[in-house]
Amino acid sequence: MCKQFIISSTANILFSPVEYLKGVGPLRGDLLKKELGIFTFKDLLEYYPFRHIDKTKIDKIGSLGPDIEYAQVAGRLTHVELIGEKRSKRLVAYLQDDTGELELVWFQGISWAEKLLTIGHHYLVFGKLGFFMGKVQISHPDIELYSDDKSDGKKFLEPIYSSTEKLKARGLTGRAFARLSFALLQQLSANDLPENLPNAIIKKYRFIARWDAFCSIHFPATEQMYTHAVRRLKFEELYFAQIRLGLIRSTRQRFSKGWEFNKVGDLFNTFYNSYLPFELTNAQKRVLKEIRKDTRTGKQMNRLLQGDVGSGKTIVALLSMLIAADNIRQSDGEGFQSVLMAPTEILARQHYNTITALVKDMPVCVKLLTGSSVNKQRKEILKACEDGSLTILIGTHAVIEEKVIFKNLGFAVIDEQHKFGVAQRARLWNKNTLPPHILVMTATPIPRTLALTAYGDLDYSVIDELPPGRQPIDTVHRFENKRPMVMDFIKAEIKKGRQVYIVYPLIEESAKMDYENLMKGFEEVKSFFPEPKYWISMVHGRQPAIQKDTNMQRFVNGDTQIMVSTTVIEVGVNVPNASIMVIESAEKFGLSQLHQLRGRVGRGSEKSFCILLTGNKISNDARERLKILCATNDGFKVAEKDLEIRGPGDIEGTKQSGLLNFKLANIVNDRIMLDAAKNAASHIIDTDPDLLLAENLPIKNFLQVQKDKTVWSKIS
Repeated sequence: MCKQFIISSTANILFSPVEYLKGVGPLRGDLLKKELGIFTFKDLLEYYPFRHIDKTKIDKIGSLGPDIEYAQVAGRLTHVELIGEKRSKRLVAYLQDDTGELELVWFQGISWAEKLLTIGHHYLVFGKLGFFMGKVQISHPDIELYSDDKSDGKKFLEPIYSSTEKLKARGLTGRAFARLSFALLQQLSANDLPENLPNAIIKKYRFIARWDAFCSIHFPATEQMYTHAVRRLKFEELYFAQIRLGLIRSTRQRFSKGWEFNKVGDLFNTFYNSYLPFELTNAQKRVLKEIRKDTRTGKQMNRLLQGDVGSGKTIVALLSMLIAADNIRQSDGEGFQSVLMAPTEILARQHYNTITALVKDMPVCVKLLTGSSVNKQRKEILKACEDGSLTILIGTHAVIEEKVIFKNLGFAVIDEQHKFGVAQRARLWNKNTLPPHILVMTATPIPRTLALTAYGDLDYSVIDELPPGRQPIDTVHRFENKRPMVMDFIKAEIKKGRQVYIVYPLIEESAKMDYENLMKGFEEVKSFFPEPKYWISMVHGRQPAIQKDTNMQRFVNGDTQIMVSTTVIEVGVNVPNASIMVIESAEKFGLSQLHQLRGRVGRGSEKSFCILLTGNKISNDARERLKILCATNDGFKVAEKDLEIRGPGDIEGTKQSGLLNFKLANIVNDRIMLDAAKNAASHIIDTDPDLLLAENLPIKNFLQVQKDKTVWSKIS
């Protein structure tokens, strides 16, 4: 097919607005932008078909059954009718061949579909099969007039693209996209899609040419050519993701100056030898050595620290901040200041309470700054920051406000880093003449594959062992009919002096429904645990901050035995006496969130339990998630399973990363290819970080043509 295309000499034609393509125009162009994010020829070229069908293969209606997902049929339209009114209104057409009858159904775009259909005409129909009251249906099918042209016996693989109801109403069905793709390829040539991979990589992996790959992914001559095209373009996606990350990281390591912490001094040694409440694990010691190595190079550190719930990240952060305080800036003879930023006031206060308790007998000034800090406190804190008397500032995003001026900021810790945007993190860089060293932490375990893909521009540390003495949490799944037994178990634990969390799901689409479910659950809990024998706290997002903190503090202090809550307690609550976590409607939670909630218990020396309560009927997917959680306490194993089940784009914290918006590649299914791409990219970055060698010119040109502002300006 590619031989038919007309050679184009237009420079950068790929960045032409999509409405300039024949068959699109302004109205369709606006819809493509709004519905699918297709703005340019390039976007349309990279809007790949989700399947191909052999247009010469026609299924018989009588042969269609539940084992067939998609079908292509041809037949005569015998009848069309409108059924129902208003929102229940639908258009039903009946297609007949010599073996049976098929219903075609439209719930939207009815007026457009009515104009398309003529009784007595023959149509070719493609779509996903459904079955309603024993009848075979295709809802919102791709449909066109059928002409029984004689083929030469060869397959004709027609691309089928995803569409939306609004696009279909404008005639942009899945099959109409094929016509646009064909028109686009006619305007392009191999000159418009030059090679972007070094010849050595193309030869090593026997990749087809880039132009052939784009032709064949849309209009393959054979199934084998389609396979070759997908393989080439998947590698390209993964490879350039790693190249971009590698260039950013290399540029930072070579040119980004940072404060040099050249010693471990009195504060660190005094705390380590006299006040550290427990022996550090080997993993904690390893991470400290990695941070120590980074901070004495004179380059800015940017390190991601992963650690499961309770693994001891806060101690590592504190020891690192004490190293900063021990190092003296020559210009003023004072130690460096540190800041710890957390996403919620609850978590910030938890860090503050923990750290102040640990350093209470040391000459270390620690302050807490949040949105609810009163003016008098705020003024004192701002003054201490500016005059250098403050050692460590802990807070929410309030710490990055313009009014917060540090005399000597040298180290910044960002906890639960995925809760902050890139712009928020970047504001820390402007708090001193040189950017502070950055340690970003997360208690949400990220599979190594995902971490190296999404956060490959950061150095990577992991605390992969728990402190000694931590008992594993027993996790069990119980159906609704076992609720009385669960409540009796809770009573027995409370009788031993323990405390209990009962958590209800948060459904973002319906805050009203969330509130009603929580209130209903609260009343039900009170019926099982009547006052004054039992005392209950309740926390949810609608409460004023003061009320929320008061109720939380009552539970922390042991004044209440039961905490009824939404997921606001997912992070930031440390109650060692709490031994039971009950998660209501557990089937509505993702694996990662279930694991985070479970981590609120098991923080003391007593045996702890997590009880997953569900309705008596749950889906197979939900059952699988709960089974995984019951089988392991290892957050990294949970994360791996979560990645396999949900895919990388749905894992918390990765949606904001454009590096994971792959159109073809999947880092779970394509791990072998990802490793190959990463190794190839690493070799380039290590041997030619400025892309000066002739063999790497295709990479440099590609980054420049793509207008990749994150990296190409640094190497041009």
